[in-house]
Amino acid sequence: MSSRSGVVVIDNGGGLLKAGFGGDKDPIAVVPNCIAKSPGSNANSKKWLAADQLQAQDIDVTGMTLRRPIDRGYLINTEVQREVWERVLRNLLQVDPTNSSLLLVEPQFNPPGLQHATDELVFEEFGFKSLCVADAPSLVHLYEASRQPSLFHAQCSLVVDCGFSFTHASPVLQNFTLNYAVRRMDLGGKALTNYLKELVSYRSLNVMDETLLIDDAKEKLCFVSLDVPRDLHLARLSFKDNPFRCSYILPDGITYKKGFVKDLDEARRYCSLPVDGESDIKFGDSNIDKSEDRKKPELSQNEFALTNERFLVPEMLFHPIDLGMNQAGLAECIVRSVQACHPFIQPVLFESIILTGGSTLFPRFTERLKIELRPLVPEDYHVKIIPQENPILGVWRGGSILASSPGFESMCVTKSEYEEMGSARCRQRFFH
Repeated sequence: MSSRSGVVVIDNGGGLLKAGFGGDKDPIAVVPNCIAKSPGSNANSKKWLAADQLQAQDIDVTGMTLRRPIDRGYLINTEVQREVWERVLRNLLQVDPTNSSLLLVEPQFNPPGLQHATDELVFEEFGFKSLCVADAPSLVHLYEASRQPSLFHAQCSLVVDCGFSFTHASPVLQNFTLNYAVRRMDLGGKALTNYLKELVSYRSLNVMDETLLIDDAKEKLCFVSLDVPRDLHLARLSFKDNPFRCSYILPDGITYKKGFVKDLDEARRYCSLPVDGESDIKFGDSNIDKSEDRKKPELSQNEFALTNERFLVPEMLFHPIDLGMNQAGLAECIVRSVQACHPFIQPVLFESIILTGGSTLFPRFTERLKIELRPLVPEDYHVKIIPQENPILGVWRGGSILASSPGFESMCVTKSEYEEMGSARCRQRFFH
């Protein structure tokens, strides 16, 4: 790696791990942050697949047992994390940690005990020569400010991170996250996938053990509704007139080993719906009294159909109370975060809301969030939402910029300092 930076940048997400070198535009590895074993394996078998091995085309992910190092946003299983990092560093990045520095993206409000476990993994297990810890919101702001002059001059933004385990609304001022104003929802991509698993298992097939397949179906088929009552009405139409109905094919282990959408054109029919809330739209003849319309299409044993599940799952982020979760929706979470800041910067924050995280990739997410926010924001405040070019890579790209900055080494804790002073005192250098 003589032509590359000596700084390894790792965005250690709960769902996906992004790893590469400081100064590069994109990471080399974007892989599942977990290990898995197929159901046919011996219980005592050591054949666990890690990271990119789960993405191989010849791997059947049906019924796989998953072990994740991160639970509820925090690193709680360092053994599993060591296996994933070992695979990424040795095989994908092909780097020697003892000759490299590490920029690690860590979750906000990480408890001291977990910080100490992370430091042990970095310095004692892998032997990195130095470590710098950063939080996701400040890196997202850094990356977007490098691309948009308005953010650079304003020097503040509100980063909304809809991640795997949590959703955070975090004000950032001059590249520092204002921790006292951060607001969190206990909802993320994992909860949405679990909800979809429950819906499909109740209505169609038992898929409670198919986490990876249902996660793929969620990413390919779910979208955000701009008019939920209208769409619920349309979802009750017969299958021929239903603009939301589509099928997902499960792998059979022989012909194909990955799940896929049966008909992409059918899955995109909802795009023809008006976005202004009009409800007088018809798809063909919606007379559901006809016997041929009432007859349900036959499904094979290895496929399931989705209708209103496609928009009810992302709806959790906007109205969790409808599902019995006693917490505020995303729009109210954002407003509470802004209101916790000084009144002078509140108008600027509403004008610079940055969306990041995989759950913001749902179609029409930005439009729906603006609809929800507008009544909660003072009329004389302008609301501007900035979706990232690639919200999955936004945090890593900010880390790449930071790792290639001239003063990066002065921000790091060296291995010798860690050995001399210990984890707690070294951590005082990282303000986030």
